[in-house]
Amino acid sequence: MVDARVRSLDLGRREPGDARRRRRAAALGGGARGVADRRSALALGAALRHGRTLPSALRPRSARLRASSGSRAVSAAPAVTVIMPIRNEGSFIERSLGAVIAQDLPSGRMEILVADGRSTDDTRARIAELARRYPEVPIEVIDNPGGIVPTGMNVALRRARGEVVVRVDGHTIVEADYARRCLEALERTGADCVGGRMDAVADAAFGRAVSLATSSPFGVGGARFHYSPREEDVDTVYMGAWRRDVFRRLGGFDEEMVRNQDDELSYRIRERGGRIVLDPAIRSRYYPRSTLRTLWRQYFQYGYWKVRVMQKHPLQMRARHFAPPALAAALALGALLAPFAAPIRLGFLALALIYLLALLGASSWTARRADLASAPWLPVVFAILHLAYGAGFLVGLLRFGGRWGERPIEAAP
Repeated sequence: MVDARVRSLDLGRREPGDARRRRRAAALGGGARGVADRRSALALGAALRHGRTLPSALRPRSARLRASSGSRAVSAAPAVTVIMPIRNEGSFIERSLGAVIAQDLPSGRMEILVADGRSTDDTRARIAELARRYPEVPIEVIDNPGGIVPTGMNVALRRARGEVVVRVDGHTIVEADYARRCLEALERTGADCVGGRMDAVADAAFGRAVSLATSSPFGVGGARFHYSPREEDVDTVYMGAWRRDVFRRLGGFDEEMVRNQDDELSYRIRERGGRIVLDPAIRSRYYPRSTLRTLWRQYFQYGYWKVRVMQKHPLQMRARHFAPPALAAALALGALLAPFAAPIRLGFLALALIYLLALLGASSWTARRADLASAPWLPVVFAILHLAYGAGFLVGLLRFGGRWGERPIEAAP
């Protein structure tokens, strides 16, 4: 039987005020057990933030790592299932999974399903060590033979028992109150999906420039989860938390979508009358790509797969979606044709100059928050965000040109 705290999250359900306040107090960890849980979570969170070894005071009385073929020992259904679709995250999994373990939900109210895309590094060994030391919540590693995010999400959804599903990526560190605030936002807003601000952080100068550029409207356009300071209805969110009923009604993630699978699901939710809400109080820190090559590849893939999202959801197209590919096409054609005609040459030079001035202007504005080492990288990073996405979009148009109007592949959850 699902706990009353979970049932209250169903759309349209309401409780008397006193009952709701009592339930909310319980959900936030009232009583001595809740205080102990929160202290444990805060201590673990502090260790993660400062890069220290996890404290021995938090070591468990017992531990186990549940294999996907093993029995599931927790009898009561947890309120929240956290799904982590990962592959080869050995260098980062201790921080990302450790932050999930440190959530301030009461004991027994959360399970973690790690959908591993057959990692070839020491990811699984590191997960096993964390589970041995910190079994406050059950951790299950599930094999993801597809090796990509949508297949990992779907295989985990089929085993999830929580009435709320929260996605956490392997390169992200969530705040200790992340899951709780997702629960609160779902209940308060009545939305089908909620998410929060994604704060990109980095140590090296290039990474810091990426963090600044991706938190700027000039860099990422309408992706408001990068920078919006207020709660609002949005097209999509970073990672996301959903009522599990969403997947029962709409199906799972589209497994064709190597990238942008969250965009595609968000469009499906909105097309069928659902709401997606950004709550900036839901916070996480994301570690962005650290080299020019990997950043270019990431945004090229975003543009490439955006074509498939728009083909499956043509009513969701906006003019801003075509700005990066139009810029990339104009610059590429201008560069190719400029030697053959003076008017084209002048037009190309004018466009290139205008874009360069826009890059420098946006970089100067953004550099107010930058240090001396990262500021010079800003024009380069902005250009990569725009041109890699635009180039990927153009290649996607060529690759998928005849597939407009196809419906999403709604895998069963």
